[in-house]
Amino acid sequence: MRTINVAAAQMGPIQKADSRDEVVARMLALMDEAKRAGADFTIYPELALTTFFPRYCMEDKSESDIWFEKRMPNEATAPLFVRARDYAMAMSFGYAELTPDGHHFNTSIHVDATGKIVGKYRKIHLPGHSEFDPERAFQHLEKRYFEPGNLGFPVYRTMGGLFGMCICNDRRWPETFRVMGLQGAEMITLGYNTPTVNSQKPAEGLEERLFHNRLVVQSGAYQNSAWVIAVAKAGNEDGHPLIAGSLIVDPDGKIVAEATTEEDEIIFHACDLDACTFGKTTIFDFARHRRTEHYGRIVEQTGVIEPPEGSDVSGF
Repeated sequence: MRTINVAAAQMGPIQKADSRDEVVARMLALMDEAKRAGADFTIYPELALTTFFPRYCMEDKSESDIWFEKRMPNEATAPLFVRARDYAMAMSFGYAELTPDGHHFNTSIHVDATGKIVGKYRKIHLPGHSEFDPERAFQHLEKRYFEPGNLGFPVYRTMGGLFGMCICNDRRWPETFRVMGLQGAEMITLGYNTPTVNSQKPAEGLEERLFHNRLVVQSGAYQNSAWVIAVAKAGNEDGHPLIAGSLIVDPDGKIVAEATTEEDEIIFHACDLDACTFGKTTIFDFARHRRTEHYGRIVEQTGVIEPPEGSDVSGF
């Protein structure tokens, strides 16, 4: 067995006024709890160091740079790297990244038990919009503050297995999981900050949002025979509630652990990477069963192209 003892470190709300030091102290407390549970790997959510700032519209986009990290680790986050190294524990967390040449990304990193960054991912499927929208119940301006990720969906070797990452809205797109599945990914980690209400469809509230969260995570795990660890930042951030529902899902698509609060909370599971083998060598043996000659549309077009009027396949 290749067992990874996983702690999904759900975080409660981070208010706009909370400092990095206050947030990191909470993350360290969660790491301590994970260590007591016997964790080898602690996973934190998307934008773990700040409030979900894309809900605020700043006229001058450069004003948003206060939410971004110019290097990693930095002074504020160094204690996380030190504590994890002292515990011989791997970790993953998300943050807003400002590169030396001025690019802005929604980023996650995977840090191994020695404190070395072994994996990096920049969010590709950015939701929302880029300009203030008065028709929305609240703003979701990720397209304003972030650029689409430029690293693809890398899969990397660490902890005796094959790992990958994605972030929040990426989980709604099956291509996300399939691209990593085609690289043999055995564990995919993702953090999310998901509003409790759809800003363009008020009737879509908490229960439906949690349903969709489970649906996409479980299907991504099952269809690629991989563990998926989905970790929320949750609760009421300055009047803006986020769903919780952090999940650990096995390669059969079954939920093996789920958060019960909207606060800082650890959920834990011993994940056997060898449990991926059966699915990868039977029903989802891609080499035997995939028919790529029929999948061209997936990469050749973005929007919907309907068949022409009068088209008929009844003769086949």
